[in-house]
Amino acid sequence: MSDVELTVPDLGNFTDVAVIEVHIGPGQQVAQGDALLTLETDKATMDVPAALSGRIGHVRVAVGDKVSSGSVIATLAAVPSGVGTAGQEAPASSPAPGSQLAANKPAAAAPPDIRPGGSAADREVDLLVLGGGPGGYTAAFRAADLGRKVVLVERGASLGGVCLNVGCIPSKALLHAARVVEEATGMAAHGIEFTAPRIDLPRLADWKNNVVRKLTHGLAMLAKQRKVEVLTGSGRFVAPDILAVAQSGTLERLRFRHCIIAAGSEPSRMPGLPDDPRIMDSTAALELTAIPARLLVVGGGIIGLEMACVYDGLGAKVTVVELTDQLMPGCDPDLVRPLEKRLKARYAGIHLKTRLQGVAAGPEDLRVTLADANGERTMAFDRVLIAVGRRPLARALALDAAGVAVDERGFIPVDRQMRTNVSGIFAIGDIVGQPMLAHKATHEGKVAAEVACGERSSFDARVIPSVAYTDPEIAWVGLTETAAREQGLAVEKSLFPWAASGRALASGRDDGFTKLIVDPTTRRVLGGGIVGINAGELIGEIALAIEMGADAADIGLTIHPHPTLSETIAMAAEAAEGTLTDLYQPKRRS
Repeated sequence: MSDVELTVPDLGNFTDVAVIEVHIGPGQQVAQGDALLTLETDKATMDVPAALSGRIGHVRVAVGDKVSSGSVIATLAAVPSGVGTAGQEAPASSPAPGSQLAANKPAAAAPPDIRPGGSAADREVDLLVLGGGPGGYTAAFRAADLGRKVVLVERGASLGGVCLNVGCIPSKALLHAARVVEEATGMAAHGIEFTAPRIDLPRLADWKNNVVRKLTHGLAMLAKQRKVEVLTGSGRFVAPDILAVAQSGTLERLRFRHCIIAAGSEPSRMPGLPDDPRIMDSTAALELTAIPARLLVVGGGIIGLEMACVYDGLGAKVTVVELTDQLMPGCDPDLVRPLEKRLKARYAGIHLKTRLQGVAAGPEDLRVTLADANGERTMAFDRVLIAVGRRPLARALALDAAGVAVDERGFIPVDRQMRTNVSGIFAIGDIVGQPMLAHKATHEGKVAAEVACGERSSFDARVIPSVAYTDPEIAWVGLTETAAREQGLAVEKSLFPWAASGRALASGRDDGFTKLIVDPTTRRVLGGGIVGINAGELIGEIALAIEMGADAADIGLTIHPHPTLSETIAMAAEAAEGTLTDLYQPKRRS
């Protein structure tokens, strides 16, 4: 076979993307799916995988180059179609719909056996779930409820995945602790003063860990009650129907009838940073080993701002840098403004359109170089938190051995029934793409389990809510104003300010509002957003309204309890219909 060219896949709207790492060299053998380059976009870093297996000829790019879709990375002496890297016949498979790397490529090649026995398996299993996070354990439990015998493989010591063990749950426990401190301090303006809190970090960490333990123990009990077999180990495909599980120094090969991949994601890394424990990702930040006097948070998205709120509440002086022109990119700017106003009054600094250029680790502190339109400057911090997004955990699974297609960003394309391009293999959760949210994964897990069990099921959610558990919280669902403008859609916005809410005023937090996005013709609710305390608890009503096809009048005519924050949703709906009496509206709908 003649040499072929490996090119940069479709990068969407990105052009002239910087190459920050080159992972290949002339003569190097690569397998399909191996990382060739690491690119840095405005949002985060991403790896470019090899679309084919073979030996690298000439490398056409270097660190510092700019590439776009179609740029040539290297030449490759490709492995002939159907032949694996060890000379075996590779399993045939069809490309998944939507996969940019799957089209017109040879079938994935199986790697050399990692244990004597060829394609032989140690035992047969009915349904195998790889990953024990919210999506994985939900899929396992649902399949067991439907009568299937399930084996659940989880690499961590306990079920729950990132969300329960080192993500959603421990972060919310610490956010609650920070909010208690904030509320107590804030009451001084209303005549109730407390002495300065004494923070016992070990006890606070123990309480946070105990919250996690209660939930993980509960999951272990649920697995036992359902007779789901849990294997603690790392899984890696060796064939389209065999997963090798490494556990405690042993390796077991499981031949499955159906498999649901729920391997999740990991924090994105920034290249070129020193190996120093003072440079943390979100997992390390949640360990709460110390409260630094000066903390730099790199990334103004949900994860970064939530951790900033935790450390600010516990006494750190926080600085946030964000590459884009607003905090929480993707959220409507008006929802972000109340949060940004509060943070600017509290934090040491918030720097937008600013890039982290480098970090020098000194004995006393970290010297950080930042760059913006005005040039570079160096600042000193005690710790740096890198929160620039997450990337799918696909590379370690040897998906090429199973023939499972992976797109250019490392995600597994699936259809509405969560099927991959390989018969019998499903994928759910973070590993199938955005949004990377636990509540999306659980719904996908149920769909995959039901389809594997012969049920007629599909993922047909109209909307998926997003919540930032900052202070104040921000929650949104459905169509945003930003998306409506980009799509050229005519919409109406109705808004109710919390300054007119009795409950918000009585809580001392009138710094929020509730808004609805309404179709001007049908009057149906298309989207909505809330900024304020407990916004995440309120957004579900708007999500339900969209799912049920409700119009604004349906919400406005539903009697809400008073005084509550939930009635602000009804009042926003009344504002849309021109029937609101709690504010003066010169123009009313008839």
